[in-house]
Amino acid sequence: MTDKLTITMAQLTQSVGDLRGNADAMLAVYGDHPGSDLVVFPELQLIGYPPEDLVLKPAVAERAEAEMQRLAEATAGRNGAMLVGSIFREDDRLYNGIALLENGQIAEVRYKVELPNYGTFDEKRLFTSGPLPEPIDFRGCRIGLPICEDVWFPTVCQHLKDRGAQLFISVHGSPYEIEKDDRRLGQVATKRVRETGIPLIFLNRVGGQDEVVFDGASFVLDKEVQLTHQLPDWDEAIVDTVWTQDQDRWSCAPGEIHQLDDHPADIYNAMIVGLRDYVNANRFPGVILGLSGGIDSALSAAVAVDALGADRVWCVMMPSRFTSQESLDDAAGCAEMLGTRLDSIPINPAVEGFDAMLEGSFADKEVDITEENIQSRIRGVTLMALSNKFGHMLLTTGNKSEMSVGYATIYGDMAGGYSVLKDAYKLTVFRLSEWRNRNKPSLGMGPDGPVMPDTVITKPPSAELRPDQKDSDSLPDYEILDPLLHGLVEEELSVSDLVARGFDRDLVVRIERLLYIAEYKRRQAPPGVKLGTRNFGRDRRYPITNAFRTP
Repeated sequence: MTDKLTITMAQLTQSVGDLRGNADAMLAVYGDHPGSDLVVFPELQLIGYPPEDLVLKPAVAERAEAEMQRLAEATAGRNGAMLVGSIFREDDRLYNGIALLENGQIAEVRYKVELPNYGTFDEKRLFTSGPLPEPIDFRGCRIGLPICEDVWFPTVCQHLKDRGAQLFISVHGSPYEIEKDDRRLGQVATKRVRETGIPLIFLNRVGGQDEVVFDGASFVLDKEVQLTHQLPDWDEAIVDTVWTQDQDRWSCAPGEIHQLDDHPADIYNAMIVGLRDYVNANRFPGVILGLSGGIDSALSAAVAVDALGADRVWCVMMPSRFTSQESLDDAAGCAEMLGTRLDSIPINPAVEGFDAMLEGSFADKEVDITEENIQSRIRGVTLMALSNKFGHMLLTTGNKSEMSVGYATIYGDMAGGYSVLKDAYKLTVFRLSEWRNRNKPSLGMGPDGPVMPDTVITKPPSAELRPDQKDSDSLPDYEILDPLLHGLVEEELSVSDLVARGFDRDLVVRIERLLYIAEYKRRQAPPGVKLGTRNFGRDRRYPITNAFRTP
């Protein structure tokens, strides 16, 4: 029995499937905090989150059990205990849970009750929902352990309060989404504390896992709903929180309050983390991308340099007879400002070769978009050849506006291994580019000053696949298109709903049709950083063959 506890919040990254590496990282933190009573780690820290179907492999569960036992044994003869998230098997059922490791043993285990099954989450596919949990008795404190989604709804926390809980420790794998900081703190954690009168530790992981990025931003709310600790976003952080008991109520001593990123710095840092961790975890020496002189490739190059450093970013300009001198100058200026390598590989010889090769088959046909797409595919083949030869991952540069309506060439500019702009609409691309030219992101490895010439941002967007081509030849202005797409994609609105907002009906019908028929392209697109609530791939899953249209 004690009236004082030191609880260490370990906001760490994870490596999905590297159970030994994750366990070793936890042991290092535990060993560095001998004075802590309890060291707490994020959700599924041992396995890595989200593990997807990897957890259905029996060998993973077996290794998890062995590593958990190794962690438990490390607490023998030590003052401190650990709370470790992992998977747990009971007969033919698999649970997402958390274990209290103390005195060399697995002292307690609690299972997650609320299993998210929306957006990026498929936990009902993988896990069995646990029973409503009892608090654990830890050195005179009754601790409730609502796991991630359990704290987003009132049932589990209310049950724990009814069973005598005095402190909530909630471990999370909560992905970054725009404005999610406000939802976690203001709409979720604050409500649970107000409803129960019980203080809350909210511990989240950091780092990128394929398309999902975790921003950390863990915090502590005391029983008066005051923020006593705010951990940083994007970085690992290990913080000791000191708790004292007075008349059966536990209070946390005030600590450091980190300032979290505002918009759009948070979006930019999410892109940095997603790309950095994807490239490094998959052991690519760097990235290669086509630098066209346009804003999408310029921003992609800037994010890559900020994520990896200029020496790991290789830019390639692939001019055709339609490439303007302005684009050549802008690409060269961008590479110079970023400090990257820039090669120029003209595609005219290949274009002429395809013209000659297809001359007989195309003899009775007018020149059309086919010839435009051939240029794009030649560029894709060129970049993939360099990627194959030298090992750099090909970074694609298409944005969400283009991917929504299919304004991209499959096996051409869509070819590649990853995209930082996949979930960024074109207006967001402009906003991020303007912001980066005035600011350096906190995680950035790139230059302090501007990263692209102003003309890249101000000139009309163009694919430059035919004379005097502009995006506006095929698409409405992005000031119209992006809000319309937001309504169709993020809000799932009907044509009539959008017409009621003031959009032209014929335009909405056309864009809705383009959105649906481009699904087959998006299925073959590379992964990319998830920024909003409805990214293509993990969140929005539509059939390719789809005859439904809204009135």
